[in-house]
Amino acid sequence: MSPSKSPLIAVVDYGLGNLRSVSKALELTGAEVIVSSKPKDLLSASGVVFPGVGAFYRGMENLRERKLNSALFKIIKEGKPFLGICLGLQLLFTFSWEHGDTKGLDIIEGRVKRFEGNVKVPHMGWNQVKQTQDSSPKTKDLFQGIPDNSYFYFVHSYFVVPKDKSLIAATTEYGGEFTSCVCKENIFGVQFHPEKSGPLGLQILKNFIDIINDSQT
Repeated sequence: MSPSKSPLIAVVDYGLGNLRSVSKALELTGAEVIVSSKPKDLLSASGVVFPGVGAFYRGMENLRERKLNSALFKIIKEGKPFLGICLGLQLLFTFSWEHGDTKGLDIIEGRVKRFEGNVKVPHMGWNQVKQTQDSSPKTKDLFQGIPDNSYFYFVHSYFVVPKDKSLIAATTEYGGEFTSCVCKENIFGVQFHPEKSGPLGLQILKNFIDIINDSQT
């Protein structure tokens, strides 16, 4: 991978999520960061981070109100590196079972479902992330320098279920196995919070910056 530079990364502000901690973590990796809800700002960036904490239906409402849907579609279609975090990953999917069936962006085909069985909800705290054996080269780039089964920090009640299982880049055990990372072309998504996961979380963000730099060469 190419040496780290200082690309402009746009953090999507749609009224949900810990935008400050995400932007500060990105700045620690050497990136230039803009937090914005303006489509033109997102479209002008070299890469986009789509964070989020909270309810799926509220996230979709906020995206529509701020007219961000079409900008996100255009960014992804242009092939810009795109990283969804927690709710930002879930909103990329077709629908969620939260508050009944709620339609998502449908960029990745699949559903979002709630944890069931004898487990405490939300799933909160540190847990292991197991990288899939047949990960794509791009997924390996995201996990560059990170040992398999490393611990990352989670806070969520729902998880994604991709229809295409080949998109699953990593899994985690919590009352059964669930998808904790996906990769589809220029789209990366993690259920855990890299900005809250210490040095290894920062490494994920550094790797994403390297992916952005490589996309521009």
